[in-house]
Amino acid sequence: MEGVNEVAEVAALVGDPARANILCALLDGRALTASELAFSAGIAPQTASGHLAKLAHAKLLTPVKQGRHRYFRLAGPRVGRMLEGIMDVAAMSPPRYRPYSHLEKKWRRARTCYDHLAGQLGVGLAESLCSHGHLVLGHEGGDITPAGDKFLSKFGIDLGKARVGRRVFCRPCLDWTERRPHLGGAIGAALAERCFEIRWVEHMRDSRGPNITTKGEHGLLKIFDLSL
Repeated sequence: MEGVNEVAEVAALVGDPARANILCALLDGRALTASELAFSAGIAPQTASGHLAKLAHAKLLTPVKQGRHRYFRLAGPRVGRMLEGIMDVAAMSPPRYRPYSHLEKKWRRARTCYDHLAGQLGVGLAESLCSHGHLVLGHEGGDITPAGDKFLSKFGIDLGKARVGRRVFCRPCLDWTERRPHLGGAIGAALAERCFEIRWVEHMRDSRGPNITTKGEHGLLKIFDLSL
């Protein structure tokens, strides 16, 4: 069948634990250096260099050079969605008891799915928007209501900008830890960007899980009626 070999090649690349750790470390959309990715994967820099070369050759990663430094980032949101999809399927396997680490608990509470918010935070925001009549979200897509237009504009999101371009404006993204959808697409990215901009959430070093600040906890409760 056409394409089967390509599927197998990509699966083999992602299936290596070190490369999987490297890819997941980049799921928040940031670019990291080879040293930072080696630390995240728990491998030597020399070993990481070989893995990064393979991932870049397969166009799963994009190298970015800035001055004397070389960074790597995921080669677009499709790679991020592929990784989240694999995690979603993996979560369907028979449960095996393993206590969550402190770090895992943090990114189950809040993490980024490439450039939009996921975990309890992302799902909570999507459900809040729906329950207050600001968002209509179906199985394949969604849209902002007139009331939602006013609400999100007041929150500081430029919906006109979010609607421009080839990217899907609004779509559900099944959250693999919560088993319910969080908000993807251009509007999901714009919502995440605004939350970072007003410091409701902030990036944590060596973690996909952004930290919800005290200001964010108060703001989420006051504006979105969301308590985490």
